[in-house]
Amino acid sequence: MAEHDYIRQTPSERIRNWILYEMLRGAGYAASVLVGIGVIIALIHIVSLFLPDESKNAPPPMPYSQMIAPPDTAISRV
Repeated sequence: MAEHDYIRQTPSERIRNWILYEMLRGAGYAASVLVGIGVIIALIHIVSLFLPDESKNAPPPMPYSQMIAPPDTAISRV
């Protein structure tokens, strides 16, 4: 492939522009991943809006998955 300098760049300008392009491309990839995660979270939130309120306050399916402290039944003597 022949390298023709159509826009009259020096080698230092060419490498600087290439580095800038690579950094902007990486930032674009990171932004697309971040937006994708935001879309997934938004979809989960939208689905949760359609669920009835009873499903949000239901007890856990496993009996020991929720740790509840035993009530304090000690009698204090003054």
